[in-house]
Amino acid sequence: MKWTSVLAIYLLFWVLSAFFVLPFHGRRADQQASDVKGTDIGAPSSFRVGPILKQTTIVATISFALYYVAYTQSWVDAETIGTAFSGRDAT
Repeated sequence: MKWTSVLAIYLLFWVLSAFFVLPFHGRRADQQASDVKGTDIGAPSSFRVGPILKQTTIVATISFALYYVAYTQSWVDAETIGTAFSGRDAT
C-alpha cells in the first residue's frame, strides 16, 4: 500500500473518530454555574481543543492499527466483503 493511501485512510479514521469523541466533551451553558449574557443555552460553556484532539488521535490510531493489521494479514479482502453483502456463500 502506498504511503499516500495510508495517510488518506488514516485521515478518514481520524475524522470519523472526531465525530465519536466530540459528544463526550460538551457541557452546555445551562449545566454550568457561570452564566454569560447573550449566549445560547445550548452552546458549550468552555471548549477545550487539546483534550479533544488528543483523544481523537488515540481512537483513530487504535482503529487504524486494527484495520491495517487486518489488511496486511488478509483477514478481510474485497472478495470476502462482496460475498458478505451479496448473500452468496463464499465457497
